[in-house]
Amino acid sequence: MQKVALVTGSAQGIGQGIADYLKEKEYTVVYSDVHEKSDKEIYCKCDISKDGDRRALLKFIDKKFGRLDLLVNNAGVACKVRLDILETTEESFDRVVGINTKGTFFMCQLFANYMISCLNKNLEDYSPRIVNIASNSSYTSSVSRGEYCISKAGVSMVTKLFADRLGEYEIPVFEVRPGIIKTPMTDCVSQKYDKLISEGLTPTKRWGLPEDVAKCVYAAASGLLDFGTGTVLNADGGFHIRRL
Repeated sequence: MQKVALVTGSAQGIGQGIADYLKEKEYTVVYSDVHEKSDKEIYCKCDISKDGDRRALLKFIDKKFGRLDLLVNNAGVACKVRLDILETTEESFDRVVGINTKGTFFMCQLFANYMISCLNKNLEDYSPRIVNIASNSSYTSSVSRGEYCISKAGVSMVTKLFADRLGEYEIPVFEVRPGIIKTPMTDCVSQKYDKLISEGLTPTKRWGLPEDVAKCVYAAASGLLDFGTGTVLNADGGFHIRRL
C-alpha cells in the first residue's frame, strides 16, 4: 500500500517541489492550497487559517484514503508590504502570524489527533510523521518584515511542542528550515540575494531550489531519523553556520 502524504501550500514554489518529489518517491500525494481548482490529480482547497477548511481537508483525506502517513505543513505567506518594525501594521501582523503560526499549530493539532486514531486501527505499515516548514527567519532578524520572522519562530516552537507531546505515541515531528530558495516568493528580491550570495552570504554559493528542501523532508519522512524527533534540518546552503 502506498503511503499518503499531505502537503499544504503546494500550488507552487517550495510546496509544489516537496509534493512533486514525494510523488516521485511513490507517495500518494494530496496537494492543497487556497485556490479553488488545480490541475493536480488529487487536490483539496484549504486555507489553513480557517477551522472549517482544515476540517474539510481532514474529511476529504479520511473519506478517500482512511489514513495519513505524512503531514507536511508548508503553507505560509510573506508580508504584502515590507515595513520597518516601527511602522508594521496590526493588520499585517495578524494576517502573517494567523496563517503561518496559528494555522500550522491547528493543522498539527487536528491531524495529530487523526493520526492517533489511525494508530488505534492497526493499519498496515502505519508510522505517521509530521514535518513543519519553518525558515532561517526563525532565528534571523529582518527588521523590514518582523511579523514574518516572529511567525516562523512560532513554527519552530510549534514543532518542539508537538514533538514533545506526540513522543508517547511515537509520532515524530521534524522541522525543515529553508534558506534562500528560488521561488515566486523570492522573485522580488532576486537581485539583492544574487549579490549577497556571490559575496559569500552562504558557504554554498548558489540559490537553493525547492528540491533541496524536498530532500530534507524526504529524509525526515524516511524513518531513519525517528528517534531524533524534534530535529531541525537546515536547507540553507550553510547559512546557519556561525562564521568568522
